Amino acid sequence: MFVKAIASVLFTLGLSAQATQLFSNTGTISGWDSLNEEHEGTVQQVTNVVYEGSTALKMTQIYDPNYTGRYHSEAVKDNVYKRGDTGFYGFAFRLQSDWQFSPAQSYNLAQFIADFTDTGCDDWMPSSMVWVLGDQLYSRVKQGTICAQRIQTFPNLATVTAGVWHKIEIQASWKTDGTGYYKLWFDGTKVLEQYNIDTTIEDDREFEFRVGLYANGWHDDGEMLGTQGTRQVWYDEIAYGTTFADADPAQWSKRKSRVMRAEIPDSYGV
Repeated sequence: MFVKAIASVLFTLGLSAQATQLFSNTGTISGWDSLNEEHEGTVQQVTNVVYEGSTALKMTQIYDPNYTGRYHSEAVKDNVYKRGDTGFYGFAFRLQSDWQFSPAQSYNLAQFIADFTDTGCDDWMPSSMVWVLGDQLYSRVKQGTICAQRIQTFPNLATVTAGVWHKIEIQASWKTDGTGYYKLWFDGTKVLEQYNIDTTIEDDREFEFRVGLYANGWHDDGEMLGTQGTRQVWYDEIAYGTTFADADPAQWSKRKSRVMRAEIPDSYGV
């Protein structure tokens, strides 16, 4: 039994060694490179609404008809990908229970973004984004050059339900030579799989990964549609790494707990 227990420990640790989780956050304000809270928006750590564990991040934005700027409430991780990289990225999110779905106005949930101010063609430019339009989940990739951008949009990927925790995982091979791929899972089901495409801009700078509510429709449309001027989204179990399990909110925290227990067994039994 002693030998079997040791073998089990080594096997568990061997499996974890094959994966490399590069970042994880259990719904806390700490651990991020920055928080982006624009105008009256907030990013809060809460304990009353969580996906797993004891904490989650609550992102709030409030519409102001006299404000002309943007509406970000995001947690930011720097230097997450550059051209040529491949990775998995995941998070759990929950729209407020009374979320008013607007079929004509979008609300962004996550994005990869970099500063292109030096180019004279754009400022902060997002490449891939994940958003809701009405109750439908959308995503996209950005192609071309910063001065000649092209967008490939993937619409109607899944139906999003208010007041319910959903999880998203993305696998991306960030290429500009036509060999890239982009995949997205929603609640454990693969809803997008695109091969042999360009998946990012022809530039080698590092992109950030941001999760949070960006009420981009309010800014881009120049008005708020509907009557819900306060929007809230919760986030939990955010991560990225080299395997699906690294990024899957339903797997990585449980796997980490199992590995920690395996490293120091309570006893080997008889």
